[in-house]
Amino acid sequence: MRDLRMVDPMLSLMLAAPFLAAFLLVLMPGAGRARSALVAGVGALVGLTALTALAPAVFAGEVLRTSVEWMPQVGLALSLRLDGFAWMFALLVLGIGALVVLYAHWYLAEDDPPRRFFATLSLFMGAMLGVVVSGNLLLMVVFWELTSIASFLLIGFWNGERDARRGARMALAITGAGGLALLAGVLMLGRIAGSFELDVVLASAERLQAHPLYLPALACVLLGAFTKSAQFPFHFWLPHAMAAPTPVSAYLHSATMVKCGVFLLARLHPALAGSEEWFLVVSGIGLATLLVGSFLAIFQQDLKGLLAYSTISHLGLITLLFGMGTPMALVAGVFHILNHATFKASLFMAAGIIDHETGTRDFRRLHGLAKYMPITAALAVVASLAMAGVPLFNGFLSKEMFLTETLNVPRVAGLHLLIPGLSVLAAAFSVAYSIRFIKVFFGGEPKCEGGMPHEPPRFMRVPVEVLVLIVLAVGLLPNLTIGELLAVGAAGALGAPLPEYHLAIWHGFNLPFVMSLLGLVGGAALWAVLHRAGALHEDPRASYGRRGFDRFVAALVAVSRAITRRLAVDRLPAYLGWMVLVLIVAAAVAFAEGSPAGPRSGIESTPTGIVLWAIGLAAALAVAVRYRQRVFAVLAAGFVGLVVALTFLVLSAPDLALTQLLVEALSLLLLLLALRYLPQEAPPERRPLRAAWHGLLAVGSGLGVGALAYALLTRPSTSISEYYLRTAVPEGGGTNVVNVILVDYRALDTLGEISVVGIVGLIVAALLARARPQALAPEGRGRRRPTLMLQVAAQWLLPLGMVVSVYFFLRGHNAPGGGFIAALALVSALYLHTVGHGSAQAEKHFPLDWTAWIGWGLLLAIATGLGAFAFGHPFLTSSTPHLTLPLIGELHLASAMAFDTGVYLVVTGSVMLTLVLLTRLLRSEPNA
Repeated sequence: MRDLRMVDPMLSLMLAAPFLAAFLLVLMPGAGRARSALVAGVGALVGLTALTALAPAVFAGEVLRTSVEWMPQVGLALSLRLDGFAWMFALLVLGIGALVVLYAHWYLAEDDPPRRFFATLSLFMGAMLGVVVSGNLLLMVVFWELTSIASFLLIGFWNGERDARRGARMALAITGAGGLALLAGVLMLGRIAGSFELDVVLASAERLQAHPLYLPALACVLLGAFTKSAQFPFHFWLPHAMAAPTPVSAYLHSATMVKCGVFLLARLHPALAGSEEWFLVVSGIGLATLLVGSFLAIFQQDLKGLLAYSTISHLGLITLLFGMGTPMALVAGVFHILNHATFKASLFMAAGIIDHETGTRDFRRLHGLAKYMPITAALAVVASLAMAGVPLFNGFLSKEMFLTETLNVPRVAGLHLLIPGLSVLAAAFSVAYSIRFIKVFFGGEPKCEGGMPHEPPRFMRVPVEVLVLIVLAVGLLPNLTIGELLAVGAAGALGAPLPEYHLAIWHGFNLPFVMSLLGLVGGAALWAVLHRAGALHEDPRASYGRRGFDRFVAALVAVSRAITRRLAVDRLPAYLGWMVLVLIVAAAVAFAEGSPAGPRSGIESTPTGIVLWAIGLAAALAVAVRYRQRVFAVLAAGFVGLVVALTFLVLSAPDLALTQLLVEALSLLLLLLALRYLPQEAPPERRPLRAAWHGLLAVGSGLGVGALAYALLTRPSTSISEYYLRTAVPEGGGTNVVNVILVDYRALDTLGEISVVGIVGLIVAALLARARPQALAPEGRGRRRPTLMLQVAAQWLLPLGMVVSVYFFLRGHNAPGGGFIAALALVSALYLHTVGHGSAQAEKHFPLDWTAWIGWGLLLAIATGLGAFAFGHPFLTSSTPHLTLPLIGELHLASAMAFDTGVYLVVTGSVMLTLVLLTRLLRSEPNA
């Protein structure tokens, strides 16, 4: 194995290059078509360069690996693994991707947004590379789902068209559901093998296939592969993806997206193949897909529709080969992946050129194009002949391999007789639809709306020429051109020594050649009969798969509407009631299992505890009794929060006490400000049953929270807290254990929490921005001017609050404080200043964009986590360097301070955004 330090830069660069291109395009709002294509093309070429640098080691038989821990507790690591099969696939993704970028530059219209297109295309390219080079199955699932999201955006690129939106939704629904199944299968595989690392899983074939979970895991994995590669009966989503721009279709159907499924079958072949279940299911589905796709392709009236169904048929062929389970069938499947990628990408690009120059893709209007587009016609004819499996072209070589392997099918359920015959029939179908594609260049005159067609711009045709040249070179000189690449790719997929085989144009007059000849003659005869009978000019009917999908979606919508009609009301308390009821039931189920009792905290038996809880109980009862008087209820609830804060203080938790106190104070102030737009008293409940139901829910939830608190207070004393106390200083660099947990040990939780805080702030701001003061303000209630005492106090408390905020922030890692507490202290001071001087003066004094604070805070927190990767550590790993400075002495600088700054910005921005908009409403009142 090669030195990891030598592998890491090139392997990481290859994967990162497309993502970096997408990120740069996001930062270039004014980029035009040429500049956007240049950035995307450079990203693909940089990836290709890095891949080429890794070629010598891969072709020498090495497997290059690099890994960075991410979530070791769940087995997820940023593991990259590059063997011959992954290298071959990465070459297809990057090579054809670069050609598609060049082609798209000339294909897109002037009014198409190029930056969005090329950024999404680069994102998709990076996601596909991630699937290919992932060395961890969980990481592969992450990239797998990212390909579904990126393909959804690409298919729906022309979002103004109904077909584009419908095709994108259908593709996302089918492949997304399959992705969930794949995740379940991967979790089972990891549990059986004891690891999610690909090397471990591939080496555990016997253990996997002997385990009781093998069949469920196999079913889930195959469901993910079949939905992604449009296998029967999930094939119907692929033709509807033709609403995408042609460059997208060329890329998704040749080297990416739909190849994910067959890639997965080959990738896990050493671990899962060899069983009878694998053979029956994979071969059976592959054969059905091959027949259905090739038959339906004949009758399509759209050029891209024909190519879509032909893609389905060829994917079925590859799946059938992988299902046979023999080493030579795997070699043939890998060979056809390479051949199909070249002739299918060139055919899609040729179809796009025809559409671009004629304005139509309808077979019934396209005739005699060779007179007007002779070069494009020659290129498309060559690619079509390769698709049909005609000798001297690359498709013939892999088709002959395929037919040879059909004669070696195991004798199971008569499939050794059925598969060869049906394969010849499918070959005849492929010849028929290939002839139909060729026919658009001959006979008659085209019916074009914008005049006679002509050749496209020179560089728009270059990608087609490159691919067709490969088709010819491989067909004529297979050993010289593709022999070594095929051997390396097939060996990587097989994970064992390759069987003996020989690539040649002619293997003699044998049975596979006769089968191929029968397919050629039968296909030509079939096309002639259908053409003369006029059957090829009839409109194709909607597929049963699409009808079933539409009916399933309609049924889901009908059920959801029925539930909505039953549950939906125009009263917020009803929704809150259902939520509380669900929480009560869930908590009851958890408590039903019981929990061991341990030593109690002891606070309930002390005089301090008795006094505190008596005050809290009195305040809670006051809220329950006088809840209709809203201001009184809010103030009483504030007393309950104060009691909780004091309880934390008695229990030696100053951080929690300070946080609780500041949160209660701010919540109280904001609620009082918001109550201005509500009646002073809640309306009386006129339905006794509803009032009783609400009371029952309140008592149940109160008892449930009390039981939960009691369970926590009486739990066994042994917990993870001892670990935190022991390692906070040596590993976290701080003596304030609570803050170290928040910004280091559980930093990912904190990142999720501040993300929620930011989202809530933006949602509240969006609602308040649309509010109408005239509709909210109660009649006759004008705004009162702030008192002089409040103005003076606010003026003096603001700088003091800022100093306290900075003080809490700087001391947070070693004493009670931190970013969250510091932000609340600052917001409290700003709140008093805003109320004391009026919102207009406050905004004049502090003209800040609080929304930007939220964004920059989240970006800073994420950047802190990503910075750990640069030093080879897991995401959000903190470090504490010790510096010695003249006159100052030793200085401890924790990297967690940057993360805590992000927390500070997000919390401040969210609360202040709400406050500013509330005070603007006050300023906008008619009586103000």
